[in-house]
Amino acid sequence: MTALAELTDHYRWMARYNRWFNQRLFGAAASLNDAERKRDRGAFFGSIHATLNHIMVGDKIWLGRLRAQGAPFDALPAEVVHLSEFRGLGMTLFDDFHALCKHREAMDAAIEDMAAALSPEAVSRPMRYANTQGHAREHPIWQALSHLFNHQTHHRGQVTTLLMQAGIDPGVTDLIALVNPPGAAVS
Repeated sequence: MTALAELTDHYRWMARYNRWFNQRLFGAAASLNDAERKRDRGAFFGSIHATLNHIMVGDKIWLGRLRAQGAPFDALPAEVVHLSEFRGLGMTLFDDFHALCKHREAMDAAIEDMAAALSPEAVSRPMRYANTQGHAREHPIWQALSHLFNHQTHHRGQVTTLLMQAGIDPGVTDLIALVNPPGAAVS
């Protein structure tokens, strides 16, 4: 197996992990009332709700850029990945937590579908786009995919800290727990 083929397998695993972790994270956040989710806790984006919105903003930015790169990324559903107007990285896409949850589920399904369609050829192609300041950028698609998953992980870690500070334990969130769940027999 080539390094790029292994990388596409890695992205499939990361997409599965993304969905699994988000289900746990949103489930834990749902145990708080709306005021507690939106309370400024001194985090970079302030609240749990705002940080979850920021992850969605980042996903929409990067998936929208990927969608513009052609197959297989053009199969990403426009209604899920399109960001109608960029108003900053801290913009609120969904004030309603239930709506944010539903869109997160659709986004995670789109990410898994995209990852399933990846090929070594697709991830090695150059990606051209303008960043949020309008500057032209170019790099291999695999770098954008790596950033997408790394960005999610970084900010979900912040949310788990905020949840713990609020007295909510999101449980085990380690990547390896997806393969070897806590309490499972290991051979």
